[in-house]
Amino acid sequence: MKRTAIFPGSFDPFTRGHEDIVLRGIKMFDEIIICIGHNAAKSNRYFDVDMMVKKIEQTFSTHNNISVMVYNELTADLAKRLNANFLLRGLRNTTDFEYENSISQVNRHLYNDLETVFLITSPHLAPISSSIIRDVHRFGGDVSDLIPYKLP
Repeated sequence: MKRTAIFPGSFDPFTRGHEDIVLRGIKMFDEIIICIGHNAAKSNRYFDVDMMVKKIEQTFSTHNNISVMVYNELTADLAKRLNANFLLRGLRNTTDFEYENSISQVNRHLYNDLETVFLITSPHLAPISSSIIRDVHRFGGDVSDLIPYKLP
């Protein structure tokens, strides 16, 4: 049976930490689908979603088993529709765990065959977050070391 994982998130922007999770995760799964979702708690994106899809696709252009899509539905419903039995998530700290654990339990309730696989962020990437990158970029700071692609 094919092991397909989805890696859901708002990815505003997609960071080196996200890249690290995908590259480590692909060693465990046959396919990873990076799924950019519409987060109801975040009303406006900082980076255009279409631009982010292109940047992520460029980042993984040499991996034919990593793809990117945009979705606007429950993550558990998306996983079921894509025949994905795994959610891939990265954890930087215990705060991330508390948040992700609750989501994992609800997803498991909604789609019983859905297992969440948590990977601990590599230590040198743990301080990186999308919100920090947005703030640094907004005020003209250099974020090139924090993301795996060049911004326009």
